[in-house]
Amino acid sequence: MASPFETRIEKLVYGGEGLAHHNQSTVFVPYVFPGELVRVIPVEEKKKFIRGRVAEVLEPAPERSEPPCPRFGVCGGCHYQHIPYEAQLKFKTEILRETLARIGRIQWTQEIKTIASPPFGYRNRAQWAVRPEGAPPRPAVGYFQAGSSSLAPTGKCPILAPRLEATLSALDEAFRTLKLPESIRAIECFADEAGEGMLLNFSMTRMKTSAAGLEKLLREVVPDFTSFLLQDEEAEKFELIGPGYVQYTAAGFDFRVGHLSFFQVNRFLIDEMVRAVVGDARGDLALDLFAGVGLFSLPLCANFGRVIAVEGNVATARDLEANLKNHPIARHRHTDTESFLAQWREKPDLVVLDPPRAGVTAPALERLRAIGPDQIAYLSCDPATLARDLALLTKDVADSAVRYTISNITFVDIFPQTYHIEALVKLQRLA
Repeated sequence: MASPFETRIEKLVYGGEGLAHHNQSTVFVPYVFPGELVRVIPVEEKKKFIRGRVAEVLEPAPERSEPPCPRFGVCGGCHYQHIPYEAQLKFKTEILRETLARIGRIQWTQEIKTIASPPFGYRNRAQWAVRPEGAPPRPAVGYFQAGSSSLAPTGKCPILAPRLEATLSALDEAFRTLKLPESIRAIECFADEAGEGMLLNFSMTRMKTSAAGLEKLLREVVPDFTSFLLQDEEAEKFELIGPGYVQYTAAGFDFRVGHLSFFQVNRFLIDEMVRAVVGDARGDLALDLFAGVGLFSLPLCANFGRVIAVEGNVATARDLEANLKNHPIARHRHTDTESFLAQWREKPDLVVLDPPRAGVTAPALERLRAIGPDQIAYLSCDPATLARDLALLTKDVADSAVRYTISNITFVDIFPQTYHIEALVKLQRLA
């Protein structure tokens, strides 16, 4: 391994690291600011590639700020707390534009609109690990350290919604005073928009007490949760106490969201995101692919004669069906997007895509081009797979008369203080 060296940070790249060069090697190092001179300790070295950590910031950027969280740089959850929020927005926009160009060959020179968030207190969902800490070892709750399976114990987290941070604090105290079983390994918490309804998921290596017994212990720590799902890893079973869901009000609609269903995590931006996705699009038919619990499906019902919502996850599809039952123009399909499109023949006016990080499969995109919707709204949580998929939708294909052009791009900052980038791209059919 090379000795420590000095280098100047050139720019930030996707993943939360700064990029620099040293002795003809590309260097990646986290928690830096463009323009800073830093001393780097290598932790991984390959041919023309070095990943390191900062030993000292020799020339800090004038804009560098003091992180509000004392665990920043140890906990792996945040990457940008040393960067003022307005600068975070600028850097993320640059990374999005550069990724589209580098991977998708999409030279977008027009404005990328930004939807900003309050920079703290935004998360309505969190996952915490529980591991033994100290001597003698006692269970502790927190997040994993950056790039590690070691725990960073904590009872506070400034990016959490107040209800979730209060729950984390209560759990931290309970584990430190041995009020909860040491066999608990993971906890997930989700709260509604008002912080009144809350779901708790607990995973245990093995259950020495009944779910009802654990619920009684838990109510002494967190008294007012709505529903509790317990996973016994050894027995490979789940036990549910409570209704199994909360009602979440967003964009003027009430959504049932279950223990295992996906829902957007930034409580401040959900309404604005829905407005951005749906926009002023109107017509006879809209397809909402990767529909989740129907966050976009229900608002689409106001603008379209028919809405077809497609969701492959079993638990989420159950919530989707319940959420659509009072909307007669909407229909749900419990299948994956690729299988659905393989059988679908009717041309829609609008298709909404909100895939997971892996993006949309190539066969699904090919079928989408063959079906030829007038408009596509693609909401992506990964700029690399977004760039790849946009390249397939916009390129000129010899055996296809249909291709698309990008009409606008919006960066939605769902995840302040982190490197994650959510982007909404609107596409218009050319032929």
